[in-house]
Amino acid sequence: MRQEAGWVGRLFNPQSYTPEYQELKFTLHRKLLDRINLEALSSVASDRVRGEVRAAVAKLVEEEKTPLSVIEKDRVVEEVLDEVFGLGPLEPLLADPTISDILVTTPRLVYVERGGKLYRTPVEFKDDAHLLRIIEKVVSRVGRRVDESSPLVDARLPDGSRVNAAIPPVAVDGPLLSIRRFGRERLTAEDLVKNLTLTSGMLELLQACVKARLNVVISGGTGAGKTTLLNVLSTFIRDDERIVTIEDAAELKLNQIHVARMETRPPNIEGQGAIRIRQLVINALRMRPDRIVVGEVRGEEALDMLQAMNTGHDGSLTTIHANSPRDAISRLEVMVGMANANMSVHSIRQQISSAVDLFIQIARFSDGSRRIINVTECVGMEGDLVTMQDIFVFEKTGVTETGRVTGRFRATGIRPRFYDRLKAAGLQIPASVFQTVVEIA
Repeated sequence: MRQEAGWVGRLFNPQSYTPEYQELKFTLHRKLLDRINLEALSSVASDRVRGEVRAAVAKLVEEEKTPLSVIEKDRVVEEVLDEVFGLGPLEPLLADPTISDILVTTPRLVYVERGGKLYRTPVEFKDDAHLLRIIEKVVSRVGRRVDESSPLVDARLPDGSRVNAAIPPVAVDGPLLSIRRFGRERLTAEDLVKNLTLTSGMLELLQACVKARLNVVISGGTGAGKTTLLNVLSTFIRDDERIVTIEDAAELKLNQIHVARMETRPPNIEGQGAIRIRQLVINALRMRPDRIVVGEVRGEEALDMLQAMNTGHDGSLTTIHANSPRDAISRLEVMVGMANANMSVHSIRQQISSAVDLFIQIARFSDGSRRIINVTECVGMEGDLVTMQDIFVFEKTGVTETGRVTGRFRATGIRPRFYDRLKAAGLQIPASVFQTVVEIA
């Protein structure tokens, strides 16, 4: 883990994290809460509220006996405002668009990911209670809760960033907070080609597959870019189709107008009322969907998703955690088995082979780059095995002195069996697409 002095210095002032400064900030915060009824101000326009609170904080700062320069006074005012309206010490990190992950390991140990690398920051919380208060502020915004009886929670920020928190007794050394950031500007298909996530030929084929209503499963590891790729592929769905999205925490941002979004609900304080993804998938079938998009399949809902794909809801898209297309099939087998223990392995594999048309494997490399390493067609069954064939692969050839991964995207030369379905949908893919090799130096 490294720390870069340049960008850290631009974002943070070391003085802001001294015990004396932290104590001053929290003293002002407590005095502010004593003087102002923030709940009463919540009905007023946010800009006006922030202006009134800023004036109140500035007055409190002037009353303090602690000697502060004008710059220091302005800084403490802004940081108190961050405590009141934002996420406190995390606000400078959230304002930096180059940060993709924020990882709070202890109140005084905060890391970020930039460019695929982890760096320690000087950001600190005062104590466990301070960190817990920020976590509660995040989860309460989306109607969720975190306490000793429910110490694990998934939530999201207003910008769609994914939040996971764990508190004692599950978290041994104090509250844990992880924020997976989403760029303010959505990545487009052209951006993925420019970033060398895939080639223009691969993009042309994937676009045709979505338009021709093939069922697609995106597989990959944590942070590989599955949700980003799912968002991009969803842009190829026609505007006149009704799309139903199902997620644990709503993250997908589809451009189409006719989108019905659903997300799961955790149990209440009595342990009742939980709504799982499987229930939402079953319910989606009653909503007259043209497309069903499941953010991630991770349990019993796999069976219902496969059955939906097999019963007229073609063109469905989903993601799954797996290290290869073959591994994705194995994981689907396990998850379907969880839903129906009476199904034989052969029957489960038949369901998978007839439901899924295409597996897209995406991976994150050591240099932080993300690339599609397999575009694999699910062909059918031979005996008890699901047969597959690669259409495109990425072959890693080495690493440069600067740590950059080199390799090549290679078409295997195999024309997929679903090619006729693409032609029937009026989509023409040049034969040259299936013969190309693109070197990544």
